Amino acid sequence: MNNQQQIEIPLSKTKMTRTFIGSIIFVILGVWFLVNPPELNNPILGNSVVIYVIGLLSIVFFGFIGIMIFRKLFDKKAGLIINQDGIIDNTSGLSIGFIPWSEIQEISSTQVMNQKFISIVLKNPEAFMEKISNPIQKNAMKMNYKTSDSPISISSNALKTDFNKLFNLLKEKMNEYKS
Repeated sequence: MNNQQQIEIPLSKTKMTRTFIGSIIFVILGVWFLVNPPELNNPILGNSVVIYVIGLLSIVFFGFIGIMIFRKLFDKKAGLIINQDGIIDNTSGLSIGFIPWSEIQEISSTQVMNQKFISIVLKNPEAFMEKISNPIQKNAMKMNYKTSDSPISISSNALKTDFNKLFNLLKEKMNEYKS
């Protein structure tokens, strides 16, 4: 394959560092909730069990995210590669890797709260997910599939580009390479 036909979008160490720091802050808050829970005059948040559960969930969830981002900070590979064969996703610790154009039915956008994602809608998502051997990746794909009708979601958060540019580029390249 000709390298001129390949687009490489690097990982943004700056964006990932900010997210890593944010996850560390939430882990610290979670520890604080466990060690020295705040006393609130609220029927729900004033309950010590609720505070404990929030603290524990914060540590587990943001700790996992922090570990994944920390590992990605040292990744030298491009975050996303687009070429005539397909897309190579390396945007997160749970990235799927190579997605051939022949498997892609559509590229759409979804939003969860204020976070936009690019959904890679597959022709046969169940068969694609069956090929995945990593149980964490497979479960993440199943959750994505249930919530957005697509097992693969790509965020521009860790990339040196913005969402709209990436979305338009992927749509353009899909139309170019699939025609």
